[in-house]
Amino acid sequence: MISEKEIISYILNNSQKIKINSNEIKKNDVFLALKGTKFHGNKFIDSSFKNGAKYCITEKIPKSKKNINKILIVNNIDNFLKIISATKRKLFKGKVIGITGSAGKTTLKETLYFFLKKKFKTSVSIKSYNNILGVTISILNMDLSSKFAIFELGTNNFGEIRNLVKLVKPSQVFITNIQSTHLENFKTKEKISKEKSDIFKFKYNPNAEILFLFNTNIYEKIIFKIAKIQRLKKIISFGSSSSQNFVKKIIKKNNFYEIELFINEKIVKINTKENAIHRLHNLLFVLAFFKENKININIIKNNYQKLKPVVGRGKIHNLKIKKVTLKLIDESYNANPETMKQSIEYFSSLETNNINKIIIIGNMNELGLNSLKYHYEVLKFIEKFTFYKVILCGEIFKSAIKKIANPKNKFIYKQNSKKLLYYVNNQIHNNAIIMIKCSNATEVNMFAKKLISKNSGRSKI
Repeated sequence: MISEKEIISYILNNSQKIKINSNEIKKNDVFLALKGTKFHGNKFIDSSFKNGAKYCITEKIPKSKKNINKILIVNNIDNFLKIISATKRKLFKGKVIGITGSAGKTTLKETLYFFLKKKFKTSVSIKSYNNILGVTISILNMDLSSKFAIFELGTNNFGEIRNLVKLVKPSQVFITNIQSTHLENFKTKEKISKEKSDIFKFKYNPNAEILFLFNTNIYEKIIFKIAKIQRLKKIISFGSSSSQNFVKKIIKKNNFYEIELFINEKIVKINTKENAIHRLHNLLFVLAFFKENKININIIKNNYQKLKPVVGRGKIHNLKIKKVTLKLIDESYNANPETMKQSIEYFSSLETNNINKIIIIGNMNELGLNSLKYHYEVLKFIEKFTFYKVILCGEIFKSAIKKIANPKNKFIYKQNSKKLLYYVNNQIHNNAIIMIKCSNATEVNMFAKKLISKNSGRSKI
């Protein structure tokens, strides 16, 4: 049987080896056989070795004795991983970046990584690995020779950020925004502000030196006040005033936009096909980070047009359904009232050469007692604009429609992903551009995955 010492040495001296999905195993990876809600990972140990696993770690003695000499059995797999991750974090000498916020964490993480890796070896947490297990695995997968390591830190309950930040110990931290998310547990956005502030508090993260903070609403200003009394070297804020970093001007020039950004009291101009203000905020963050770390911003200017959206967060797909050509803007990964309204407004502003615009939206999860109110407000917001069709799915939207007496837009309600798919496949007879927006793990989210997998042609930015 493999010894703890041998497997710890292997993890510390290698990167991107830890996997929890046996289907993702490649040669010389380490498979973690975790206990899931439906199955124990032990069920997939044999398949992980078939796929090339070098070792497996589990708490439960496997029934099959095949490859038993490559399997490490521990009393508590979570504690075992935390101990190794603490050692690996201590060994890492590069700059560590922590990103939190109500929305946009993964997109900012991937945007920053896209540009940093052009010049520096950079480690990054994969997918949306932002809870205790995900962050622990991300630390274990770090390359110790990296110049930068980027981690996404998420929370849906009190005390989670402080636990994550104790593992990661970032010196530079980002808070993207404070919005209406996870209100089921937090109840108020003020409490979300205080939870997110733990990322830089000396008590939990004495390494914190620089805070990059979007500072426009009263809840973000709460964070700014908390930050002022902490031992931070610098607070770099973003918003709309001349004392902050902000998007100054968007100028349309033929088939692209010239974006003027105010960064560190200087104007920076970048050409892009993107004009969604809520996505340009990520550009602000990254430019400010490059400036602060004395990295040439031409890396961003020269490569911004090559940046591709993260799956489910604005990626555009060209679909062919029967003889109808559809362009799909996929925003199906997540949604809250603020991001829903931002996406709707942006979609309305798109120039489509008279091609019909269709919105398909689904439930926004974890909004607590005021969930119906938030969904109703989204429908009222949609009434400010004109769309060819507005298709809704989800029980909360079904209830919200009843509160609107004479809707300006014709709201079409579909009960589930199957009925949505049937409607789009059979009732849209003209070329159209569709935007899908919803929370993860909803019927609309499932519909988006099915629609794209069955009909997708070439995806594009």
